[in-house]
Amino acid sequence: MKLLVITSEAITAGHLREAVGSDATEDAEVLVIAPALHTSALRFWLSDADDAIARAQDVQQQSVDELGDAGVTATGDTGESEPLAAIADSLQAFAADRVVLFMHAESEQSYRESVTAAEITERFGLPVTVREIAR
Repeated sequence: MKLLVITSEAITAGHLREAVGSDATEDAEVLVIAPALHTSALRFWLSDADDAIARAQDVQQQSVDELGDAGVTATGDTGESEPLAAIADSLQAFAADRVVLFMHAESEQSYRESVTAAEITERFGLPVTVREIAR
């Protein structure tokens, strides 16, 4: 199974197994995408992306390392600041069977972080699992 993981925080194999089950992760090929999320609308509109990109690089690298250490085959990259755009870009080169979205609780979300499973399924026709993740 090919899993496209969109995450705003570093994840572990435990997070992934909890979201999709142990069986689904055993033979999975995982692509971790960390959107370059901005902390505020002002930073987004001023195109102040350096911090957001650096943080996204750290998140995806930590996630790939954690998954790899647990025996899960994973690669990663940074993505657009808007999750739907990050998913669209990723699906052009990675034919995922499922999208797994780890995002902050609504009260803790970064600018443009909010997206629903229904929006993803409607746009891309893929099953989606959504889990909250703490900062």
